[in-house]
Amino acid sequence: MVETVDIGPIRIGGGNPLVFIMGPCVIENEAFALKVAEKIRTLADELKIPVIFKASYDKANRTSIDSFRGPGLKEGLRILGRVREEFGLCVTSDVHQVSEVKAAAEVLDLIQIPAFLCRQTDIILEAAQTGKPLNVKKGQFMAPDDMAHVVGKAKSAGNPRILLTERGTSFGYHRLIVDLTSLYLMRELGQPVVFDATHSVQMPGAGDGCTVGRRDFIPVIARGAVAAGVDGLFFEVHPKPERALCDGANSLALDHVGALLRSLLDIHEAAHVRDN
Repeated sequence: MVETVDIGPIRIGGGNPLVFIMGPCVIENEAFALKVAEKIRTLADELKIPVIFKASYDKANRTSIDSFRGPGLKEGLRILGRVREEFGLCVTSDVHQVSEVKAAAEVLDLIQIPAFLCRQTDIILEAAQTGKPLNVKKGQFMAPDDMAHVVGKAKSAGNPRILLTERGTSFGYHRLIVDLTSLYLMRELGQPVVFDATHSVQMPGAGDGCTVGRRDFIPVIARGAVAAGVDGLFFEVHPKPERALCDGANSLALDHVGALLRSLLDIHEAAHVRDN
């Protein structure tokens, strides 16, 4: 039985509606973040779906020293606070250091632990001790059943409010693959499972100092994940992906995402009827 996790007014897992975590990879500037958030709010209202707004205040794991990282902790959290206040959206962002966690927890409804840090005990414990729900991305180097130890760390700090996110598995150099059985195996741990369809199509480091990807694969694997029974989906979206300052090659065009979401909701409904 998969536990239900509350994120503000949103409930994920335990047979609740499919939850969508969406937003740009990074906060490019304040006006940009607010514009994207407004469109996501409109989309959420039109489709009547629970949405959590995601954008990074600092991309500490960029490939190159020259890559854009974002506005930083203080300014980024202020902007996310505006998104939360003005559009009524729950917000999430990723923390990269123990020292960021306390400040982040004052603003974020959901604390995200990046895949590269999912085994870092100190940051898991610090984030869990805030009492905020956590979204821990499974490392590209991790087997799905190994995430049981990550769950154990968070629960040892008294926090059972944990989402697990699949974002692809390393397959040699510059390549990720998606194993849909991973979604099933992580749900067997009793926690809601999210599928990150955009990071799963990355080709890490394959772009001569940057990460590239195949956004045309996103709908294919997203549909498979929903049919497999995930509790949520994670998409990075951008008004003009070709101009994005981070991860544009594997981001969805914001104006075109609605059609995909509608098809995923249809698949989710069909799968739910089948399972019942």
